[in-house]
Amino acid sequence: MTDTPLWQMSASELAEHIARRETTAEAAVTATVDRMRAVNGHLNAVVHDLGDEAVARARDLDAVLNNSGPVGPLHGVPVTIKENVDQKGKATPNGVKAFTDVIAPADAPIVRNLTGDGAIVIGRTNTPEFSFRATTTNELHGRTFNPWNDWASSGGSSGGASTAVMSGMGPIAHGNDIGGSLRFPSAATGAVTVKPGLGRTPAWNPSQKAERGMLAQLMSVQGVICREVRDVRLAMRSAIAYDPHDPWQVPVPFDGPALEEPVKVAFTRNTYQFGAHPAIITALDTARDCLIDAGYEVVEVETPDIREIGETGYRALMAEISLLMRANIHRHGSAEINRIFDHYFELFPPFESEELLRQMAERSRFIRQWNLLLERYPIVLTPFLPSPTYSWNRDAEGKDGIMDVLGCGHWSFAMNYLGLPAGIVSPCMHDGMPVAVQIVGRRFREDMILDALEAVEARVGVMAKRLFEREL
Repeated sequence: MTDTPLWQMSASELAEHIARRETTAEAAVTATVDRMRAVNGHLNAVVHDLGDEAVARARDLDAVLNNSGPVGPLHGVPVTIKENVDQKGKATPNGVKAFTDVIAPADAPIVRNLTGDGAIVIGRTNTPEFSFRATTTNELHGRTFNPWNDWASSGGSSGGASTAVMSGMGPIAHGNDIGGSLRFPSAATGAVTVKPGLGRTPAWNPSQKAERGMLAQLMSVQGVICREVRDVRLAMRSAIAYDPHDPWQVPVPFDGPALEEPVKVAFTRNTYQFGAHPAIITALDTARDCLIDAGYEVVEVETPDIREIGETGYRALMAEISLLMRANIHRHGSAEINRIFDHYFELFPPFESEELLRQMAERSRFIRQWNLLLERYPIVLTPFLPSPTYSWNRDAEGKDGIMDVLGCGHWSFAMNYLGLPAGIVSPCMHDGMPVAVQIVGRRFREDMILDALEAVEARVGVMAKRLFEREL
């Protein structure tokens, strides 16, 4: 074993060391729980400490290992679960005070898939009210801080997950994404993720009282945030196990067929009406050069109009939320979240009646356009946001603040509307903060996106290691 502290190790390293009996699950979990308790007081990423339960579970898994070997590829690896997903016997408040009495009768499929392969849950992570902001704060638990700098947002809605991972509270954090909630936090903190495509990971909460709206079903996905790309790959292979509760999930193997090399990558710097900050251009060019160096053929192209796709998708989703959730938000949400939603509805006017149906029909045209692009270029390197990380409460600072954070996020929520997988990696820094780019791929080819993310990471390094070095 190396001299690296157990809490700093990747999930892949921990799983290998535990399987080879070079360390124990109890040691790995205890070290990570100790780290969580040392730094979480300030960062407020984990809002339900399950450390004692986790250590007991680790002892049980050590006994299993000694008797019959690992239960799965994540045997003994500490993970966190976002507080908007069911974990048996725990509350699922979704960042809302009024929902603290929602107790999960059973595990959600994503929890069962991870723990069934040996992962050990050490805590539940913070999310904004209704999991619908690009930053993470609420009246129930308070604000989650970015581990790089207190002024910066930790991202949302999986901000607790990203901060937990990047500060050493477990190498794998569960999160989810309906418009960017895996990718905003990863971009804000320098973590890595791949938002799965439609049908890849199972989604269902046993505590739910009604079905989600159709667009929520089509756009929202479960996934993970990690410090290293190899850990996203490791966790995703467990996360995709089939569950019949999700009618959209398709049981497709994680690793698809190899393509003829060199793999072609479409590249764009287009941020539409939002001017690209020089740091974003640097990040894009750096990622492009990394991919070229790794043997990809990169071609600058003009993609189908993401502004049209993003605006259509967001306005359609706002229509669904207005019809199905607005009364609940008004009744149970804070004054701040209600102000924010009022701005959402004004800035992204919900489609109405026949117009909503016509616009949703256009989704097929948008997907067809992108399928044709991806037929020629299986990977597309794009901006994520036009500017680097934003201040922690910027999206609550009126309509201008929302436009600076969400209004410019066409490249984010368009991928949810299209149902395409998309990953995040940070190729460079600006003002002491990571700067991210997005890599999009074909549906059910998250493996190819991870290959490309890994090609960038191999050349620029793992961002979390810079954070850990600051403590030395």
